[in-house]
Amino acid sequence: MIGPAHHIGVAVRRLDAALADYRALGFEFESIEEVPGQGVRVAFLRSGGAQIELLESLAPDGVIARFVQRRGEGLHHVAFSVSDIRAEMERLRDQGLELVDAEPRPGAHGRLVAFVHPRSARGVLLELVQETAGRTTAGSGQQG
Repeated sequence: MIGPAHHIGVAVRRLDAALADYRALGFEFESIEEVPGQGVRVAFLRSGGAQIELLESLAPDGVIARFVQRRGEGLHHVAFSVSDIRAEMERLRDQGLELVDAEPRPGAHGRLVAFVHPRSARGVLLELVQETAGRTTAGSGQQG
């Protein structure tokens, strides 16, 4: 089953500028990582129990670059923790929901991720996030 909220993904043009803005808002910087398989460089920030993932495209024609060109910077996805991503994907498909991914893919910090198409979630892109062995979302200081 889908678990608690994991993070909120925000598409940005320039990661360094966005980091400065979110730090000014009071968010604490956690980490930056490139995820070549998804074509992004991501930064994670936290304030209390809320975590933000800033996403910058690695290529001018990447998914995030196209998103920003069409819609501008802003909310890209909402992510939720799952304990067994493959089982959850199967459950959602059985419920008639459309997934972007046929199989989980590598995400930041070695996590497995998969996306539920916005058509199945009233216009919102949802991300499923499964921690890898030895990692937990609570208190790890390196979530995302």
